[in-house]
Amino acid sequence: QVQLVESGGGLAQSGGSLRLSCVGSGFTFRDYAMDWYRQAPGKERELVARIVSAGSSVYYSTSVNGRFTGSRDNDKNTLYLQMNSLKPEDTALYYCHVPSLKLWGQGTQVTVSS
Repeated sequence: QVQLVESGGGLAQSGGSLRLSCVGSGFTFRDYAMDWYRQAPGKERELVARIVSAGSSVYYSTSVNGRFTGSRDNDKNTLYLQMNSLKPEDTALYYCHVPSLKLWGQGTQVTVSS
């Protein structure tokens, strides 16, 4: 079974931090670039970070500036998103994604209070 499972979401205060994880299975994890997306109610789905398969290059949306850091551990089949200096506008359902496989996780909710 090919799947992605996100975890680590929750409630944070403005200025706080969260670390999201995404575990992949059913495919050769290290061969694929992966993304983090988010979607808030009533808004379009937004790409926030892309982490290439080698793990040495990470591309970020300008909307998160320098607050978020994507990384991966290919030996653990895990993608990470470290989110710092959280703002209420970061509140969304966060998904990991394998674009070449058109594979999505179920999402993990991040809620940031003011």
